[in-house]
Amino acid sequence: MKHLVVVGTQWGDEGKGKIVDYLAKPNKVSAVVRYQGGNNAGHTVVVGGVKYPFHLLPSGILHRQKTCVIGNGVIIDPEILSGEFKTLPKSHARLLISDKCHLIMPWHKVIDGIAGGKLGTTGRGIGPTYTDYINRRGIRLMDALDKKVFLQRVKDELAWNKKLIGIMARQSAGKAVKLNITAAKIVTDYQYYINYLVRQPRVTVGDVSRFLNQVDAKNQAILFEGAQATLLDIAHGIYPFVTSSNPSVGGLFTGSGFRPRSLRVVGVAKAYTTKVGAGPFPTELFDAISKKLRDVGHEYGTTTGRPRRCGWLDTRVINYSKMINGLDELALTKLDVLTGINPIKIAVKPEFNVNLKAIAKAKLKFIKLSGWEEDLSTIRRFKDLPTAAKNYVKMVESLTGLPVTMIGVGPSRDQLLIKK
Repeated sequence: MKHLVVVGTQWGDEGKGKIVDYLAKPNKVSAVVRYQGGNNAGHTVVVGGVKYPFHLLPSGILHRQKTCVIGNGVIIDPEILSGEFKTLPKSHARLLISDKCHLIMPWHKVIDGIAGGKLGTTGRGIGPTYTDYINRRGIRLMDALDKKVFLQRVKDELAWNKKLIGIMARQSAGKAVKLNITAAKIVTDYQYYINYLVRQPRVTVGDVSRFLNQVDAKNQAILFEGAQATLLDIAHGIYPFVTSSNPSVGGLFTGSGFRPRSLRVVGVAKAYTTKVGAGPFPTELFDAISKKLRDVGHEYGTTTGRPRRCGWLDTRVINYSKMINGLDELALTKLDVLTGINPIKIAVKPEFNVNLKAIAKAKLKFIKLSGWEEDLSTIRRFKDLPTAAKNYVKMVESLTGLPVTMIGVGPSRDQLLIKK
């Protein structure tokens, strides 16, 4: 029995939700765990032509027989989570939420709006919430379950953050910003959304670590999913153009309080590369090919709707992620989007370095491969792919030293080719 973890190998938006949804199918996978990030992430699952964009819910939530888990490393906006829960079909998985999760509070969003612009943040308060987490000023879900405790915590932090916001606003070039809300109003609003969640018959708030160890003791597999991706990891990404948590495999341990004895690490890579927000992007394109990738691939942020920057596949980045995460295999998504592009390029040298100066100075070396014109959307066997498409996949395997075990050829749940 092996537990599994799905991690992004690029800058996010690789299609991890679809891969998690597929891997959650087997009966031996009992639980699906989201271990970090907040509603700045977006995982999309398409079932029967219906899109389910998940920002906080684990991507296995559509499998009724599973238990989905929001680990302690995830930060929660109760309004967003309750709203997302309401969009689910009646048949959905059980949900366990860690009582150790930190809450995104109104002041976090205001602070993010003042300070996060230069880094291209989503403005949803993610970074400031993690800042309070580290500063030991955070408010956890367990605090909010006790109204008296919650009210006192909110009063203390609201007073502190009103002063902080005033200082930040005066120092910024923008207009003055104020936090016009009372502690009583915050408590009332937050408890409304939290109470809605905890009253759902298939939702529980509790000890995630204990639950996962119980699942492990039964010799049942657990599937972990990270939000964002390795190059956005706060420790191992292109700092400071990163997120505020650890999307890499290391975040699994701190974000769930569980140590898998045996772990299969599945890296997800798009067949090209995209990025949202500021920061270096070595293979970015600014021509008609970039527009084609964006239009055909529907490359707009699940969370923000922002158009994604598009470019060639960079196997140097995947190899960096392989080193950081100890990847065992690759899932290659959106191969169908490359149809009609000829030739296709892949960046192969020099070795990738997250140092900003090294990225700026690097002179990229590309290899060219022939493209294909055939529609891939109905193909379900590797041997049925056009020769040029098969050669592309084989080249990715050769350049990364990783087997490509899954290939996405369209957005729907069933448009996934399994290459064993």
